[in-house]
Amino acid sequence: MDKFLLWFSEPLAFPFMQNALFTALIVAIICAVLSCYLVLKGWSLMGDAISHAVLPGVVAAFWLGLPLIIGAFVSGLLCSLSIGYLKENSRIKEDTVMGIVYSGMFGLGLVLFTEVETDQHLTHILFGNLLGVSHAELLQTCLIAGAVFLIVFLKRRDFLLYCFDPSHARVAGLSPKRLYYGLLILLALTIVTAMQVVGVILVVAMLISPGITAYLLTNRFEKMMLLAVLTSVLSSTSGTLLSYHINADIGPCIVIVQAFFFSLALAWSKWKSR
Repeated sequence: MDKFLLWFSEPLAFPFMQNALFTALIVAIICAVLSCYLVLKGWSLMGDAISHAVLPGVVAAFWLGLPLIIGAFVSGLLCSLSIGYLKENSRIKEDTVMGIVYSGMFGLGLVLFTEVETDQHLTHILFGNLLGVSHAELLQTCLIAGAVFLIVFLKRRDFLLYCFDPSHARVAGLSPKRLYYGLLILLALTIVTAMQVVGVILVVAMLISPGITAYLLTNRFEKMMLLAVLTSVLSSTSGTLLSYHINADIGPCIVIVQAFFFSLALAWSKWKSR
């Protein structure tokens, strides 16, 4: 028992690990909440698209001397609006539009990164640098996550109705277009916060794994959201502590634990359906 408690307490004796865990938990909660809507809407690829598209904004922000989080948000927002505009004003299907937009912006980001001299390591941008999060960045994360959570809480029923049936939402007096772009903007903000934890490559895992894991365990949306938050918090806590003991990056460890929880949920759902 002592060794078990020591496994949990030893990493938290260091301030940088406490800071990393606190940041991971904030991001885990907001990603879990939004992931439920993304899973219901079928927007798994949308999260992947926007997460890759923030790279040119990060490089441009560094070149202009602006906070990287601003560049990431502007780039992610541009990707979101571009996808929405092309979807509504062309015959191209949404998944095709996503592939074209995000691959093009990600390619542009890689070119800019090789051409602009920066002190940012590409690995930190692609896979996160949670141990390097400053107090200012932690404050930014708290503010953004708080704003996203508040908006989702206030408009939760509208978003839920839109995700289930946009036509019904229109009949109920809601604007599907506003809800569509509103959800895209919230997604871009969430990706900006999650980027510091797992980077632009793995951020889609934090946005999809909690929701799809909870989806396998329940048919009620309220319960689904609670289970998504629970699994996301447990994954972030376990992944952060595990990374300390095996001397690995925190982001990939969190994603591995999330994949493990998904496997358990899938096995449970298969066993229960027999």
